[in-house]
Amino acid sequence: MASLLLAAATTTATAGGILTNTNQSIDFLRNPARDAAIGLDGVYSNPAGVAFLPEGFHLGINWQYAHQTRTITSTNNVFALGRKNNGATTKLFEGVADAPFIPSIQMAKNSGNWSYQFNFSVPGGGGSCEFADGLGSFESVVGSIAHQLNPLGAEGYDMDGYMQGRQYYFGFQLGTAYKVSKDFSIYGGLRLLYGTATYKAKISNIQVKMAGNGYVDFGSFLSSATATIDAGLAQVSNGLAQVNAFIAQYQAAGTTAPAELTAQKSLLEGKQQQLNGTRSSIDALQKYSQGVNLLCNQSSVGIAPVLGLDYRLGRWNLAAKYEFKTQIRMKNESTVNEASEIPAVNKFRDGEEVNEDMPAQLALGLQWNPVDPIRLNLGWHHYFDKDADWYNNTQRLLDHNTNEFLVGAEWDINDRLTVSAGAQITRYGLSDQYMNDMSFVTSSYSLGVGANYKVNDNVSLKAGYFTTNYENYDRNDYPAKGVSDSFTRTNRVLGIGCNITL
Repeated sequence: MASLLLAAATTTATAGGILTNTNQSIDFLRNPARDAAIGLDGVYSNPAGVAFLPEGFHLGINWQYAHQTRTITSTNNVFALGRKNNGATTKLFEGVADAPFIPSIQMAKNSGNWSYQFNFSVPGGGGSCEFADGLGSFESVVGSIAHQLNPLGAEGYDMDGYMQGRQYYFGFQLGTAYKVSKDFSIYGGLRLLYGTATYKAKISNIQVKMAGNGYVDFGSFLSSATATIDAGLAQVSNGLAQVNAFIAQYQAAGTTAPAELTAQKSLLEGKQQQLNGTRSSIDALQKYSQGVNLLCNQSSVGIAPVLGLDYRLGRWNLAAKYEFKTQIRMKNESTVNEASEIPAVNKFRDGEEVNEDMPAQLALGLQWNPVDPIRLNLGWHHYFDKDADWYNNTQRLLDHNTNEFLVGAEWDINDRLTVSAGAQITRYGLSDQYMNDMSFVTSSYSLGVGANYKVNDNVSLKAGYFTTNYENYDRNDYPAKGVSDSFTRTNRVLGIGCNITL
């Protein structure tokens, strides 16, 4: 149960792959199809194209605010036993994710045919998500416990759940672009990722409803049940000892014990086995008698190369970028010190290294400038998710890699003001086996709009708004048992930025 809380490692990724954020500038918010655009934001999206900017020092500063919700509609028959559920078997769990400050900085120094570049961004995570009432996956565990304890007089349960996940991947990228000719440039660089995450989980006030006695503390219930079972075991053991003694007397006299005695012995042995099984089950639940209060901190560093090229052909511009896979091994500092019989909880054992690679990505872009004030953009992103290495090889559960399709346009209304808009379609290779309420995405389409205002030859200001519309993903876990989940999200991003040229 603790693992189900902790593994709700949710991030506030607003665009991109399963683990990758691509919204690294305000230019992206106002037109996400930036893969072949020539601009300072290309330090991230089209680094080879930055070489075609004018000579000098270029600085871009970006700030974004993202607000996101995650909604899971869970159906499970055991929810009907919950005190707060009023007999309903379907329950809504909603998490709120806020990232009030997502910064990014792009810098480039262009001199001759060379462009020396630096990018700071948050290419993964970017905030925290809080589920004030916990998640359906761990409430169903508590409900199942109450159902299993029905023979001991349990008729229902009550509990308070809470979880919060915070995750950031800070990216530092250094690289150099070179103009091989006046229309062709290449880029090579390295990106360092520093990942840090904190997961907090709490289950408290667990109570069991007893027939005719209302709700009692779970720990008290277990103590009472243990005493009752131990008393029953003692009584059965005494009875079995007496029956064995009688059978021994018949055996000593060389006669066969009556069938009634052997039948009684078999009955008592079965009862003893049943009580011992129940006692073992009660013992296994003792760790939940005081609820759950866990904390896990993770951190890691990974490095990967980045390559790019850009080719201009009249009014057309073509660009490509390839980010290699970044190997990430998150190191745990946790209150979980020992191996658990619940396999997933071992992901958060103290000292454990958790595989969370950032997948490789191929980005292709095309820009067409039909007339001087207008630029039209197309882009395609492919994330090599299934080649990454994630905890318990969950990447193998995906049906296919992630693909994104992007389109956008920019219009220079005059020498100072540019307006832009764009759209992005994201298609993940999700499967029922991959999806869970602990960390999920759903396919989506996004819209962005914004403007850039040139204050003077050296300073420009920009603003953008980006919204993502997510599909519903319905997962039928065990239809015959009435267990299913429906997943969806919402996302809104607002950003402002400034570019300075010296």
